Amino acid sequence: MGLGSTRRTVLITGAAGFLGSHLADRLLAEGFEVVGLDNLMTGDLGNLRSASREPHFHLEIGDVRETLHVYAEIIFNLACPASPVHYQSDPYATLTSSVFGAIRLAEYARLRRVRIVHASTSEVYGDPLEHPQKETYWGHVNPIGERACYDEGKRAAETVLMDARRVHGADVRIMRIFNTYGPRMALNDGRVVSNFLRQAIEGEPITMYGDGSQSRSFCYQSDLIDGIFRLAIVNAIEQPIVNLGNPREMTMNELAFAVMNVAGKEVAIVRKPLPADDPRRRCPDITLANKLLGWEPKVALEQGIAATCADFRERLLPEAKPEQR
Repeated sequence: MGLGSTRRTVLITGAAGFLGSHLADRLLAEGFEVVGLDNLMTGDLGNLRSASREPHFHLEIGDVRETLHVYAEIIFNLACPASPVHYQSDPYATLTSSVFGAIRLAEYARLRRVRIVHASTSEVYGDPLEHPQKETYWGHVNPIGERACYDEGKRAAETVLMDARRVHGADVRIMRIFNTYGPRMALNDGRVVSNFLRQAIEGEPITMYGDGSQSRSFCYQSDLIDGIFRLAIVNAIEQPIVNLGNPREMTMNELAFAVMNVAGKEVAIVRKPLPADDPRRRCPDITLANKLLGWEPKVALEQGIAATCADFRERLLPEAKPEQR
């Protein structure tokens, strides 16, 4: 990307999170001036260790639900708890982060020219009746269930931003992110990849909810970040809502054995009831992302799990860390 001599300033809300920190690294490498905003509700400053060494990265502790006072040409809105453990622990904060955050972005866009790249989620499809899920699918969501604070919060945020686009001409791009994994995932975030990896590394039984036949599609972080970057820099886009995820679908049983194989440990599997409203199948149709952005995932699951496993080992087993030279 030709940036010339002037660095363009971007803002990442949720910058200390798993994806926000990787996005900061990518944007710094591309030559942007990067401002990170995070209230550290679920973010970890350790994730920004690499970015913080760069002179063109600046971190502000703040909340996307409040008025933004940062100048930016592009805003990447990743501020919201994304794992069930975190978003269900404070459902009001989860809902307001999505909805009020979107309102603040819409207000910002009314006052100045800015491109908004918003992180929505495959959860807007709920427990889908269409498979794989296209962007045109309206979803099958329980609006009053335990997951609704996240699902409906993200759906409402899409409404706010799409109205800002229609009414005020705001430059809005929305990515519906499917299951993503990789280094820097929180060890206790409750998502299936981190759960399985932590348990296998520590030699504990793997906790399997349901019979393990339910499916997901897992995208490695670098592939996802590349999709976000491409969505942000494309000049004009008629269809502003794009699925980003890996279309390789697999069952939870298949994932468990893949994790055990990479971790080098065969452990027992303990089965528990499936949580309320947990989707039976989830797989993205990425035809639009491929057409508009020339994007498709490249990292094989086994390769990505190996990299994530190495990261988890370093954090879980201090003696496994390589010696500092």
